[in-house]
Amino acid sequence: MLLTGTFHRSLDDKLRFAIPRSFRDAVGLSDNATLYVTPGTDGSLELYSEEAFSQLAAQLELGPGNTREVRAFSRLFFSQVQRVELDKLGRVRLTTELVRLAALGKEIVLVGVRDHMELWDLGRWEAYVQSVQPHYDELVERATSGFGATKLSPMAIGKSMCETMDAEQRPSQPR
Repeated sequence: MLLTGTFHRSLDDKLRFAIPRSFRDAVGLSDNATLYVTPGTDGSLELYSEEAFSQLAAQLELGPGNTREVRAFSRLFFSQVQRVELDKLGRVRLTTELVRLAALGKEIVLVGVRDHMELWDLGRWEAYVQSVQPHYDELVERATSGFGATKLSPMAIGKSMCETMDAEQRPSQPR
């Protein structure tokens, strides 16, 4: 399962939006399939299939142990995760808490990111892309520098990419 692409959507009055058919097919989602909506990074939400969410939870369990930071992250993360079902039209309904958490407006963007989807407010997504796109070549070099000698995990690549940007280059993240 490889999710790619950017899809513009609208959030309706009932806080629903449609998952693109290409995403549903790639993940093997049928009517009434379950997705997990989680807090994301940089002001986004993340959507995982049951299989991908189980894999993420297993990876987190193998983390650095029972430190204060791990406990705090686990509490914040898992307490805000919402289990949602697709309706017959391929739509997902968000909770008001998640909409507030990501400061979503009516116009949203759904982005494919390997094994999950990210959901962004359109304005925040455009600001993010504008701030990061000028550094694309640097990000590619850093993200792929270890491919020859050592295989990097997706989390290491993401961390490497984020470390490339100075704090002032990152988009603002009001919550």
